[in-house]
Amino acid sequence: MTNLRFKLLLVLAGFILLHWQTAAFAQTASSDQEPIGIGLEGFVYPYSVQYLLLRMEGEDVKLAFMDVEPAAAVNGKTVVLMHGRNFFGAYWKDTIQFLSARGYRVVVPDQIGFGKSSKPDVPHSIHVHASNTKQLLDYLGVKQATFVAHSLGGMMAARFTLMYPERVERLVLEDPIGLEDYRIKVPFATRDELAAEARAQSRASAQSFFQGFFANWKSEFQNYADVQYRWTLGPESALIARTAAQTYTMAYEQPILYELHLIKRPVLLIVGEKDRTAIGRNRVTPEVRATLGLYPELAKKAAQSMPDCKLVLLPDVAHIPHLEVPEKFHDELARFLEQKP
Repeated sequence: MTNLRFKLLLVLAGFILLHWQTAAFAQTASSDQEPIGIGLEGFVYPYSVQYLLLRMEGEDVKLAFMDVEPAAAVNGKTVVLMHGRNFFGAYWKDTIQFLSARGYRVVVPDQIGFGKSSKPDVPHSIHVHASNTKQLLDYLGVKQATFVAHSLGGMMAARFTLMYPERVERLVLEDPIGLEDYRIKVPFATRDELAAEARAQSRASAQSFFQGFFANWKSEFQNYADVQYRWTLGPESALIARTAAQTYTMAYEQPILYELHLIKRPVLLIVGEKDRTAIGRNRVTPEVRATLGLYPELAKKAAQSMPDCKLVLLPDVAHIPHLEVPEKFHDELARFLEQKP
C-alpha cells in the first residue's frame, strides 16, 4: 500500500511539474499578450533608473531618469537624450553605451507621461516639459549639456534651447516632428475622441503603426510595439489612453516650426529620407496624407531657417536612425560633437 501511495505521489508530482513547465512556456510565449504596468513595472531598462519628485499642473509626479557615468576617460561633458512620443528612454541603449564609451556623462529622462514616469491626467505643455528637464539638470548639477533629441523630443529640446539657451552647448535633432504645422491640414480632435481611438487599438494596429517608423523592420524592434499594446490590456488602460490624447494634443497645438530661426546654437539635423511621420495621418484623406511628413523637403527648409545647422539625410532610413542604422547615426553624432567651434 505504501509503495502504491509512493507511485501515485510520483505520478502526481510529475503531472504538477509538467503542468508548471507548460504554464511557464505559455507565459513566456504569450508575454506580448499580457498587461504591463502603467510605470513599465517589470520592463528592465539598460541602466539603473532614479526618480525626481516634481509638481506638474498641481499634481505630485515622479520623473524617471537614467544618469550614466562615463565608461572611459572623462571628458567633462554631458549629453541629454530626449525620447519621442511613442517611446521611452530605454530605446537609447546603444547610444548611451556609445557616448559613455567616449567619456560623456549621459542623462536620459522619461518625460512625465512616458515610460516609467508618472502619467497624470492633465494638459501637457512643451514649455512645462522643458521646465521639468531644467529642474532635472539643476538637481544633477549639470550646468550645460548637448541635447540629442528624437521626434517629439526634438520639439521639446528646441523649446528648451529657446527658453534656456545658456544651458545648451549643441543640439542634435533626429527626425523631429513639428517641421510642419499639422493644424493646417489635420482636423482638430477632442481629447475624448483621441482617447477613444487609443483605447480601440488592437495588437495588429499597434504592430502596423510601429512598423511604419522603419524602412527595414527587424524583430529586435518588436518590444516597443508590444509595450504600447500591452498597456491597453492593464487596469489603468483608460489613463494610458488619456495620456496619449494629452501628448497628441500638445504636439498638434504647440508647433515650434515658426521659432526655429531663433535657435543660435550649433545644430545637427539628421533625418531618414524615407520618413513620412506626421501627427494625425490617420485623420486625413489619402490625398492629404500624401502631402504630410515629407521629411527630406521639410528638413531642408528647417536647416535653411536655422543660423548654424548641418543637415544629414540618410538614404533608405525612416523615422528612427539611431535604431535602424546605429553605426551611421553614431558616426555623424561623434563627428558633430567633437568638431571644434
